[in-house]
Amino acid sequence: MSYPETTQKRQSSILQYTPPKLYTGKDWYVGFYAFDPLIGRLHRKRIKINFIEKKSERRRYANGLIVRLNRKLESGWNPWIESENEKAYHTIAEVFEHYRRFIEKMYMDNIYREDTYVTYISYLRNVEKYLAEMRTPPTYIYQFDRTIVQSFLEYIYIERNNTPQTRDNYLTFIRVLSTWLMQNQYLKTKPTEGIATFGKRSKKKQRTIISKEDMIRLRDFLMRTNKHYLLACYLIYYCFIRPKELSKIQLKHLSISKQTIFIPDTNSKNRKDGTVTLPKKVVEMMIDLNIFSHANDDFLFSENFKPGKEEKSEKKFRDYWTRVIRKELRFPASYKFYSLKDSGITSMLQQFPSIMVRDQARHSTITMTDTYTPHDLQEANEYIKNHNGIF
Repeated sequence: MSYPETTQKRQSSILQYTPPKLYTGKDWYVGFYAFDPLIGRLHRKRIKINFIEKKSERRRYANGLIVRLNRKLESGWNPWIESENEKAYHTIAEVFEHYRRFIEKMYMDNIYREDTYVTYISYLRNVEKYLAEMRTPPTYIYQFDRTIVQSFLEYIYIERNNTPQTRDNYLTFIRVLSTWLMQNQYLKTKPTEGIATFGKRSKKKQRTIISKEDMIRLRDFLMRTNKHYLLACYLIYYCFIRPKELSKIQLKHLSISKQTIFIPDTNSKNRKDGTVTLPKKVVEMMIDLNIFSHANDDFLFSENFKPGKEEKSEKKFRDYWTRVIRKELRFPASYKFYSLKDSGITSMLQQFPSIMVRDQARHSTITMTDTYTPHDLQEANEYIKNHNGIF
């Protein structure tokens, strides 16, 4: 907001502010007077600190706040021109810790999925680390502005040499954080305002379809060396089960008579129950591996990818692919564990109606979009039961 020149001249000839002081009583606040150009006189500013429960901590916070306010007032800052609210004086460390507790509560209440929780905590930690290592680290949340966000995104994309997708993922996270900061009155404007994503055109897919010849090599290699891991590959290729879902499959989720596998909503990405068909060759491999001799509560893939009581991380599938499969078969980096799903969908689309593939993949479309709709498949699909691909 701009003010008339006459007002600015009159302002320079009178008292600009009074020193901030702590006032106690029913309401604890730090108060001071500052010249308000709109009314042409000193106007009292109060910053309440009742949100701090312990009086000793309240006094300690007030003392620090007074020091900070005096410094700002001496440098020419005017609260009525900038219109900052009292929460803007909280430290970044305090606010980010508050947000961290919020993320944890959202996860505990099953609002955030585990991977969302892990990602947000990691991103927040990296933002904190970047701010702490700046030449002049910002202290207060009002300093967390567009300039800092833009600088951080350039650091992610250029200095750390991350992909456009990673840069955009961080921007999406900071947008979520910015909304929370505004909702909780720490900021009045979003620091991400005006910062655009690179968009899909800039993102080249890092994952490619596995050739037919290499699929056969993979099958033959695992037949000789690790049939249990081959079973995991089959479930990705034929059933389009996600790695995280693989790690949570228990024997009770499998049905030989129906040739189905049930994915509970607590395990699925879209948080919806799903039933997919087990092709005959997958069931036969399970029988060959004596899978159904284990207890119903055992996990299908535990230690060494064999059934067991202990749940293992989804990371074990990708690690084995990188350390063993890619090394032994000399697969290119674009062949990823999850490439099996792309390859399986491509193979199935060549043989079956697209609607069957969509339902088997639990997608709303066959283009693997992020929009999902529920498909309550209670019975196995007769076509897929006898599906026998090259793998």
